[in-house]
Amino acid sequence: MKLSSVVLLLCAAPTAAFGFSPVASRAHGQITDARALSPAFAPKAGSNSIATALQATEEGAGVATVQRGGVGSAFKNLDVPLIMYFFFWYLGNYYYNITNKLALRAAGGKTGFPMTISSLQMGVGCIYGLFMWVAPDGRKRPEINMDDIVKMLPVAFCAMGSHCASVFALSAGAVSFAQIVKSAEPAFAAVLAQFVYGKKISKAKWMCLPIVIGGVILASVKELDFAWSALIAACIGNMFAAIKGNENKKLMDTAGLRDRMGNIGNQFAITSMLAFLMSVPLFVIKEGSKWGQFVNLYKTNPVVSFNLIASGLYWYGYNELATMTIKKTGAVTQSVANTAKRVIVIVGVALVLGESLDPIKLLGCSIGIGGVLLYSVIDKIVGNTK
Repeated sequence: MKLSSVVLLLCAAPTAAFGFSPVASRAHGQITDARALSPAFAPKAGSNSIATALQATEEGAGVATVQRGGVGSAFKNLDVPLIMYFFFWYLGNYYYNITNKLALRAAGGKTGFPMTISSLQMGVGCIYGLFMWVAPDGRKRPEINMDDIVKMLPVAFCAMGSHCASVFALSAGAVSFAQIVKSAEPAFAAVLAQFVYGKKISKAKWMCLPIVIGGVILASVKELDFAWSALIAACIGNMFAAIKGNENKKLMDTAGLRDRMGNIGNQFAITSMLAFLMSVPLFVIKEGSKWGQFVNLYKTNPVVSFNLIASGLYWYGYNELATMTIKKTGAVTQSVANTAKRVIVIVGVALVLGESLDPIKLLGCSIGIGGVLLYSVIDKIVGNTK
C-alpha cells in the first residue's frame, strides 16, 4: 500500500469519527454535539484530508501546471498543488480552531488544562512527523548535525511560546476575539524589526498600524467573552510569532542548512519536536500537580480525548501546509491569504460555536483585518504611484 493511502486512512479515521461518534460536552450551560455543529464538519473517510495533501503534493510540488486539450487558456497554467495548499491550509486551520476549543471547554477552560492540552497537541503532531520518516515511502530523513539543532533552538522556543500562549488565549475567551487580537501581529513584527533587528519599516506601514490597533480595540468593546487574560495571552503569542519569523529568516541563511534539512517538511518536523520538548517543563510547572486529574478526564471524557488528538493533527497539518504555501508564493500573497483565512475562521467558527457576532465587533474586526491587508500591500501601492 502506498504511503499516501496509509496517510489517508490514518487521518480520515479520526475525522470521520465526527460523523459517527457522539462527542458532547456541557459548555456555557448548553450541550454541544460535534456531529451537530455543522453539516460540513465531518469529511467522510473517502474524502481528501490535510495529511493526504501533504504527501500527495510535497514530492510533486515541482509539477505546478496542468495543461489539457480543450480547456480554456485561463486554466492551462493552473497551479493545482498551490490551490491544494491553500484549500487544506484554510480547512485545517478552521477545524483546528473548532476541535481545540471543544477540547478546552470540556477540560475546564482557562482554569482547566490549557498548557497540558497545548503541549500534547504538539506531541501528537510530532508522532506524525516521526511516522513520515520511518514509513517505507515517507520522507528522506534530514542530515543535520548538533550545531544545526542548537541554531534551531530560538525558532523552536518561539514556536512553543506562540502556540502555548495562543491556546491559553482561546481557553480564556472566544475564538473570534483571540483571532482578532492575533491579526494585530504585524504591529509587533514592525516594532521588533525596527528596534531589535535593525530592519527599517516604511512610514506608510507605520501609518497603517493605528488602523489595525483601532480595529482590535473597537472589536473588544462589544466582546461578550472579553477577558484581560485572553488579550494579554494573545499579545504574548503575537510577540513570539513575530520573533520566530525574524529568527527563522536568520536560521535559513545558515550555509548548507537547506541541503542538510532536505525539505520544508523536515524543517517543520524538527522545529515542532524541539518545541514540544520545551513545552513539557512549562505544563509540568503550571499543571503538573493536576496530571492525574487530566489522565482520568482523558480516559472518561470522549470530548477531551477525541478533540485533543484531532486538534493536534489539524495543527500540524495546517502549519506545515502554510509553510509550503509561503515557499511557493511571495510575501504579499501570503499576507493577503492569511488575512482571508482569519476572516473565514472568525466568522465560520463563531457561527459553529455560537459565539457573539455583534455589529460593533464585526466592524472592529473588518477595520483591523483591513488594516492588516493594507499594511501588507501599502509599500507596493505607494511604490507604483511614484
